Amino acid sequence: MAEAMAERSAGAGPIPATEVIARSGVSRAAFHELFADREACLLAAFDLAVERAGARMAEAYAAQPRWRDGIRAGLAAFLSFLEDEPALGRLCVLDAIGAGDDVLSRRAQVLALLVQVVDGGRRERPAATAELPVVIAEGSIGAVLSVIQNRLLVEDGRPLMELFGALASMVVLPYLGPAAARRELLRPPPRAWRGAEDAQPRAARVADDLSDVRITYRTARVLSAISEYAGASNREIADRADIVDQGQVSKLLARLESLRLIENMGERSSRGAPNTWRLTARGERVRESAGAVGAR
Repeated sequence: MAEAMAERSAGAGPIPATEVIARSGVSRAAFHELFADREACLLAAFDLAVERAGARMAEAYAAQPRWRDGIRAGLAAFLSFLEDEPALGRLCVLDAIGAGDDVLSRRAQVLALLVQVVDGGRRERPAATAELPVVIAEGSIGAVLSVIQNRLLVEDGRPLMELFGALASMVVLPYLGPAAARRELLRPPPRAWRGAEDAQPRAARVADDLSDVRITYRTARVLSAISEYAGASNREIADRADIVDQGQVSKLLARLESLRLIENMGERSSRGAPNTWRLTARGERVRESAGAVGAR
């Protein structure tokens, strides 16, 4: 059903049950043992899409300690799902809109759950956002889906993951403000969802002499913090590495940058932009070798 709908041209009308039966290679009797009609089959296909996308998103979101990290992880998981399962993804985002009352009703239930998650941003900074109405979350989700829908309609073959920064920025803006939203434009997707770049075997990485790097407990904590929270500022790294003195963390970051273990993405956008750090390939190798230290 999902594949048939994905291949359907705009305005072509509903997919008949006979086409789904032919595609699936089952008998008409077998089809009707499972589904009362094509609408029931379509609802089941939508539920399958939601189940698979939702499982990825829920796992990614729950693994993060903070709302913004969870939003970023969940969004990356959703974009990854759309690329991995394009037919179900298109049904979930695009084709469901004109799929009938049953699917629209189920879609509304799913959106209501997403609204609850996004609305949790009010608790990230209660003093600044406690009075924001829930319609802000509804608008954020609607805007994200609209951008994704437009990209799916264009069918230009460009990866959906390249939308990640802009979409994450849209979601955090009303809750965390314009500075945080600008930073999201620079931050890469969470490591678990970056794809081929991080899937290369360790043996295939370029060899490098790490003899000039002295791995201390604090170094390990800072590298681990940046690895888990790429794009973090000096203050955020200090918080995650339990460093109270901001001067100390600034000196440590400068040393790690001189050792080519981290790089400042903020400098790439414009001079004077806020620091947003990420590990280099060399820094990742050091972090892996220091993992046992940072875990203690």
